[in-house]
Amino acid sequence: MTTAIPSTFRLGDRIVNRIGYGAMQLAGPGVFGPPKDRAAAVAVLREAVAAGVNHIDTSDFYGPHVTNQIIREALSPYPDDLTLVTKVGARRDEKGAWLPASSPAELVAAVHDNLRHLGRDVLDVVNLRVMFDTAGPKEGSIAPQLAALVELQRQGLVRHIGLSNVTPAQVAEGRGMCEIVSVQNQYNLAHREDDAMVDALAKNGIAFVPFFPLGGFSPLQSDALSDVAKRLGSSPLRVALAWLLHRSPNILLIPGTSSVAHLKDNLRAGELTLPEDALAMLDAIASPA
Repeated sequence: MTTAIPSTFRLGDRIVNRIGYGAMQLAGPGVFGPPKDRAAAVAVLREAVAAGVNHIDTSDFYGPHVTNQIIREALSPYPDDLTLVTKVGARRDEKGAWLPASSPAELVAAVHDNLRHLGRDVLDVVNLRVMFDTAGPKEGSIAPQLAALVELQRQGLVRHIGLSNVTPAQVAEGRGMCEIVSVQNQYNLAHREDDAMVDALAKNGIAFVPFFPLGGFSPLQSDALSDVAKRLGSSPLRVALAWLLHRSPNILLIPGTSSVAHLKDNLRAGELTLPEDALAMLDAIASPA
């Protein structure tokens, strides 16, 4: 028995297709510096939008500045239905290290950098990327940082606010200060520490956007995943994306690639229906919490 899965979900005041695009890989190696082939990066973005992608995830600290500048070159003037989501709270040093940048002054500057490099008057969604620990969520109050974004929202520079790399307690704290429209944490077939969070957000109509949906810098590998993919005549990574679409209707995908061929394969995840026995095999992949 199989169940049809929804193809769209609400993100702020927009209804977006659940398969979007993550722009991280448009920068150079290590998400630092320019791409080897800028024209190819532009082509991928234009192909994504032409194929129906209306949710693009980016940040001005990718590059830094590189991905936002490429997005502007490729897509401006932007389609009316395109939702651009960016994030603030981090910076890169001259060697490409990821460092916190979450003082109110740094957050204000980051929002203005995103506006300038994207060529926008207002940002659709800004995620506060919490950097208490770059390796994963860590407890601590996010009130000072979030207050800075709330003030920018009051000024009309930010339409909606989301959170990234956060704990359930931080989500609750954030929702006590403003409307939170999305949460972006690491989550995929093998990393499912946020199972309960996904379900709680779904009950409240809040989007969950998994980063590294395909494993990030260490791509997902599993015999069970390969077996399911072979049986369905699909690629393993397309199956991994399809599993996320089946997992919960509030999950929005932002797989990234610098290849048009890989982009097309990712987008086909929405066409893949996973039978119940295949879902059971895939559910069993998760690493112990």
